[in-house]
Amino acid sequence: MPVMPHALALLDVGGTEVLLIMLVTLLLFGSKRMPDLARGLGKSIREFKKATSGLEEELKRAIELPPEPVHPRQPANPPVALPVPKSPPAAAQGEPLPPPEEHPYS
Repeated sequence: MPVMPHALALLDVGGTEVLLIMLVTLLLFGSKRMPDLARGLGKSIREFKKATSGLEEELKRAIELPPEPVHPRQPANPPVALPVPKSPPAAAQGEPLPPPEEHPYS
């Protein structure tokens, strides 16, 4: 006999247990409400199966379709153009160039 996990041991219901559950249900609800209960249970099972099959179909379609291209979002505020610093005036012909600045860490 295979060993059953503890979580599934609760679902191991035999014929005697099913008969006892049906007898208790009959005593609680009476014979007049039993058809209504069975009808409601049947409708809920049908709705569950329909929702499950709809979800399966949607997943199959999502797998078959190629993904949509991702468009980059536009920034809320466009970037501001920074002013370009002016270059120093060119040295006149014949004037010596200023010495280069020394880097303090070299």
